[in-house]
Amino acid sequence: MAKIVPIAPGTLGPTQITVGMIEVADKKKELTALKAPDQVSFLQAHVIPAVLGPNKRHFLTDHHHLGRAALECGIAVVFCEVQDDLSSLAIGPFWDKMEENAWVHPLDEHGTRHVYSKLPDHLEQLVDDVYRSLSGYVRNAGGYDKTFEAFSEFIWADFFRRNVAVELVTTDFARAVQAAIPLARSLRAKRLPGFKGS
Repeated sequence: MAKIVPIAPGTLGPTQITVGMIEVADKKKELTALKAPDQVSFLQAHVIPAVLGPNKRHFLTDHHHLGRAALECGIAVVFCEVQDDLSSLAIGPFWDKMEENAWVHPLDEHGTRHVYSKLPDHLEQLVDDVYRSLSGYVRNAGGYDKTFEAFSEFIWADFFRRNVAVELVTTDFARAVQAAIPLARSLRAKRLPGFKGS
């Protein structure tokens, strides 16, 4: 059984470069609407998966949006489910193992891959990818199904990056979502995880 541990969000190591800041803002609203005891209950019900890495540091493997939102809200502790202990590995083999398990996604807001040393060191250094927010909103609107495939929202973000003009996404996000839903259900997206068709 995986171990659940309380961790200060500012100490968590990211395993991706970007988040969708619109989604982070939504999670901040959700957290700030709760009283302190209810925040704790919410965070206990939404554990963040992590891996114990070099120097016994916890590295997130998912839920970077929640971690960033908790940090911005000044929340002292989140709850992590430790999926594996890789703390005995040196940094190079650690990232190799993370890659092998699909627990790292070193692609920037343009979809360009980077070396692991370019990953942010702290959650507050994650950069915005408007297409990651778009992919989340399209999924929530029923454009595609949530799946357990690693980083599926980023796969969809890259699809929308190629098919929805950035000017629309940055100036009229709601209209961009409406434009992206039929794209997600079109045959152009049939090989993407969670595709549900028209």
